[in-house]
Amino acid sequence: MGQSNALRQIKIESSGHVFKARPGETILTAALRQGIVLPYSCKNGTCASCKCQMVSGQVNYPHNPPTALGFDDLATGHALTCQAVPTSDVVIEARELKQVADIPVRKLPARVESLHRFTPEIMQVRLKLPRAARLQFLAGQYIDILLPEGKRRAFSIASPPSQTDYIELHIKHVSGGGFTGHVFEGMTEKEILRLEGPLGTFFVRRSSTRPMILMGGGTGFAPLKAMIEEMVHDVETHTGHDEPPPREIILYWGVTKPEDLYANELIGHWTKVLPNFKFVPVLMAPEPDWTGAVGLVHEQVIKEHPDLSGFDVYMSGPPPMIQAARQSFIEAHLPEDRLFYDSFDFAADVPLNP
Repeated sequence: MGQSNALRQIKIESSGHVFKARPGETILTAALRQGIVLPYSCKNGTCASCKCQMVSGQVNYPHNPPTALGFDDLATGHALTCQAVPTSDVVIEARELKQVADIPVRKLPARVESLHRFTPEIMQVRLKLPRAARLQFLAGQYIDILLPEGKRRAFSIASPPSQTDYIELHIKHVSGGGFTGHVFEGMTEKEILRLEGPLGTFFVRRSSTRPMILMGGGTGFAPLKAMIEEMVHDVETHTGHDEPPPREIILYWGVTKPEDLYANELIGHWTKVLPNFKFVPVLMAPEPDWTGAVGLVHEQVIKEHPDLSGFDVYMSGPPPMIQAARQSFIEAHLPEDRLFYDSFDFAADVPLNP
């Protein structure tokens, strides 16, 4: 076997786990294929969820550039497992996740059950799965819609795992996006789609009792909705009196204008059910009579919580928001291992990773 066709050994230093990567296969793909779950989100190099430390060995980036890595990251030997292809045996330092390891990733058909426009640019799509093929997932994870010619589009699951009748998606219309154009212009009820999931490592770490800040930008609200609704479900279905009150939850939702806050009624219900819940909407282009927060959503978080050392932070939205917030939150003393995020591009349909 030639050198370019050789299997590469990957070792995770902290756990001692060893696995093999096929030629051209990324570290993340190889790990997931062999049941080792490493953190990830976008899978295209635009977020830093999968950032790891290279201990030894070499990698390259033949599929997508590691745009989420800064010069300092590269200089200190960091890599993105979602794009890094080993060119030698490598040793990395990376966090392994156990909570998602036993959840199978499945390819399933789904029928469009209903379509509802939250706003002119945001569609609620509810998908019905086959009766005998329920999707097991954690609140915060996402699915890929599988399209012709090997393309796929990723969408966060907006419904909680306790809702077994359907999967809810919040889809933003994207100019030039073939699938989103179809959703808004041609999709009809009973249409059959194919999906793969669950995917991603964005979920609530239930071992923590620290207060939570949840921050969403636009339809980045969707996975946060699933997380909160699962906590609401826990409160509403628990009949004992020996449980401590739910963790403090502060939801920040950044949008452009008031009409984009498409879930106000639902959030009002959460406020009644969850005793330690607070909602802070943040507008970029408010009306003259708006009396709430204005500006960038992550700046509002810092304004209200200049010291984040006592919090866990979960955030979801486009890469520019995630990147700006990540730096600001770390500077506000948030330990990096308490920052969890789902970063996604509003991009054209993308092909399957090799």
